[in-house]
Amino acid sequence: MKKFIDENFLLQNVTAQELYHQFAKEMPIIDYHNHLSPEQIARDVNFENLTQLWLYGDHYKWRAMRTNGVDEKYITGNATDYEKFEQWAATVPYTLRNPLYHWTHLELQRYFNIDTLLSPATAKVIYDECSAKLKTPAFSVKNLLRKMNVKVLCTTDDPTDSLEHHRRIKEDGFEIKVLPAFRPDKAMNVDDVAGFNNYVNKLQEVSGILIATWSEYLQALKTRHDFFAEMGSTVSDHGLEQLYAVDYTDAEVKNIFRKLTAGESISQPENIKFKSAMLVQFALWDHEKNWVQQYHLGALRNNNSRMMQTLGPDTGWDSIGDFSQAKQLSKFLNRLDHTNQLAKTILYNLNPADNELLATMTGNFNDGTVAGKIQFGASWWFLDQKDGITKQLNTLSSMGLLSKFIGMLTDSRSVLSFPRHEYFRRVLCNILGEEMENGELPDDINLVGSIIQDICFNNAKEYFGW
Repeated sequence: MKKFIDENFLLQNVTAQELYHQFAKEMPIIDYHNHLSPEQIARDVNFENLTQLWLYGDHYKWRAMRTNGVDEKYITGNATDYEKFEQWAATVPYTLRNPLYHWTHLELQRYFNIDTLLSPATAKVIYDECSAKLKTPAFSVKNLLRKMNVKVLCTTDDPTDSLEHHRRIKEDGFEIKVLPAFRPDKAMNVDDVAGFNNYVNKLQEVSGILIATWSEYLQALKTRHDFFAEMGSTVSDHGLEQLYAVDYTDAEVKNIFRKLTAGESISQPENIKFKSAMLVQFALWDHEKNWVQQYHLGALRNNNSRMMQTLGPDTGWDSIGDFSQAKQLSKFLNRLDHTNQLAKTILYNLNPADNELLATMTGNFNDGTVAGKIQFGASWWFLDQKDGITKQLNTLSSMGLLSKFIGMLTDSRSVLSFPRHEYFRRVLCNILGEEMENGELPDDINLVGSIIQDICFNNAKEYFGW
């Protein structure tokens, strides 16, 4: 009987196997967007058990457990860690054909050398073995990262963050670069006026700038942008339903800010004008510093208001949205390009119906100054599975240059998620290997292999300057 996840997992032809094992497998990892905890890295944490490492904060698994009929007590509730793991183990057999099934067993193999399938029958043995290993120095957070050959990773950080943990990581001489990424979503979220004012107050405290006007607000944010740069950041990131790019005047934005800080409600057109102005400001600062700016587009968040009120955001109640992307995205990029102030940009979309839209949009603003200056980013969130990865790669190949693609990232909160790079590399090698065997690509293993190595590591290294 064929072993599940053997050395040729997802590699369905001989050429794909050669491409992966000879060219892709040993390439280092640059993970330029994730949600790992800088504090856990700085402290070089040893987790007490597999639940804490695997299930705390992982809303992918939470959604699957809920769909399997698991009570919230065993997901985000007060059940014991082992009781929660039991419920996850009971769910795993029912995740067949969901990427969670592959990821779960890849992680057990790559980190713990366990190739037993997880189920209720094997839960206790696997939990005990993994938890015992996690308590040893070899399984600290830093060593887990070393085990996966990670060279650089970027966390996701709010402008008001002190970055104290990044400072400690650097001072400790950790050889893996752990860099902050500037994520100012809260700084432009005026959907909640009270929450926005709380944010202004917090920004005032950390910047040391008294904020009473729009210009002072920008000044305070700019000092934080400068501070991130001093701490090694060269990347920004935005999580948006769509790009906002309506026309506005400084006078209008100043008045909107005045109304907001006075606690007054604003109209929807004013809301969009404010967000449009903020996005332009952030983009200009990114260009000034030669940063890379990332835009994650298309998520419809917090759909379940009852559970949002109970558990808060990022707990598994988001989905793909069907927003109109093209005109505003074009207008935003063109505004910056018109004055030659468009930074290197990565566009991620969550709706596969928009793949061709974004892939062709990148070509409008690739001006020859940088290879792949505007990137159609890796398949994201609900799409970072075999079918989604394949569609993204095929679209990019058809409408851009796959050879200049900067590759995969984890977008994860778990330090165990790095086998997703392997998963991506196997899918990539399988696609190209099949086309080589079909005569659709040249039978030149070194040519195709070198392009694979570029996609896996070299392109990102050059693009980000790391």
